[in-house]
Amino acid sequence: EVQLVESGGNWVQPGGSLRLSCAASGFTFSNYPMSWVRQAPGQGLEWVSGISSGGTTTAYADSVKGRFTISRDNDKNTVFLHLTSLKTEDTAMYYCAKAESRYAIPHDPYDYSYRGQGTQVTVSS
Repeated sequence: EVQLVESGGNWVQPGGSLRLSCAASGFTFSNYPMSWVRQAPGQGLEWVSGISSGGTTTAYADSVKGRFTISRDNDKNTVFLHLTSLKTEDTAMYYCAKAESRYAIPHDPYDYSYRGQGTQVTVSS
């Protein structure tokens, strides 16, 4: 059974930083690209960032490019998202998601069959 467990969300002031983690189990983690998606209150899902199975290729939504960094540790079956220069509009529930294909990083957040329970990021003063 695929399990994805996110952690690291918190309340932070604008301009602050956070590091999110997602522990994966139930599948061969190193074979699949992983992504982070988010959902702001009253909004739909937004794809945020993705990373290839080996970690050599990353991709970011324009809204977070230059501020967020995705990484993974295949020995520990964990994917990370480092959030910096946070803005109030980054407030959302953040989910990690497992790609279906071994070779592509979907940018459509609804193309992922597996997501975790999420971790809440709140940016406010």
